[in-house]
Amino acid sequence: MPILGAHMSVAGGYWKAVEAASKVGCDCVQVFTKNNNQWRAKEMTPQDGELFQEAMQRLHLVGSLSHASYLINLASPKPDLRQKSVDALVVELERANFLGIPNVVFHPGSHTTSTPQDGLSAIIDSLIEVLERTQDLTTTPLLENTAGQGSNLGWQFEQLATMIEGVRTPDRIGVCIDTCHAFAAGYSMGTESDYEMTISEMSGTFGLDKIKAFHLNDSKKPFASRKDRHEHIGLGEMGLEPFRQIVNDERFAAIPMYLETEKGELDGRDMDEMNLEQLRSLID
Repeated sequence: MPILGAHMSVAGGYWKAVEAASKVGCDCVQVFTKNNNQWRAKEMTPQDGELFQEAMQRLHLVGSLSHASYLINLASPKPDLRQKSVDALVVELERANFLGIPNVVFHPGSHTTSTPQDGLSAIIDSLIEVLERTQDLTTTPLLENTAGQGSNLGWQFEQLATMIEGVRTPDRIGVCIDTCHAFAAGYSMGTESDYEMTISEMSGTFGLDKIKAFHLNDSKKPFASRKDRHEHIGLGEMGLEPFRQIVNDERFAAIPMYLETEKGELDGRDMDEMNLEQLRSLID
């Protein structure tokens, strides 16, 4: 059975996200450990970690993931912003490690006024520093594939492979695959043959063993649009077949999968609960 969950708010305490996840039927939970649109971070207390882990055990959730700030840009051609981003990712890893969260997912960055190659080199140099500064932590950074919007890097699997191969300790970095981003970037999963071709491309570039998490999101925008707009499962341009392929793929049965779809209710029902129900209905 796949491990399914969602991103949850930590308002009121990190443990509150675990309780909210359990309430709608999640097996795992993704959180922000700080405000995702600010550089500064509120200091954590030992109780934060204790209550979070106690809630995980009490409610039998089997996976957790932290999502790093959207401000981080390891590819920036501006030295001050790139260093600020490196420092911020180190903090994200330290905070997740403090809570006992095994992985932190982050967007690689945008090359903006430089070239894609310069951006990739900047990401590699940034990651080398991040990994050197966090070598005593057990938490692992995960590169997230992007939709390729604007000058975003990481939308091609080859780019992710280049980043991983470039660092000195590639065993200390992983990948999170976002289904919406892959679809928007031009990777089809709509049929069994298309799905296997896309998985084969992952295998032949960065390797399936690098995948430590999935983001399960449908797409509001068409195939290969290079636009990142999430939609509820089965209500977007992707349809249900890609998700049927993923939740029944035994190669990923032990990999936590997280919804990042819009919060809210429909006919009095929680949308996370409905999306999870939709995904589970696809399991053979």
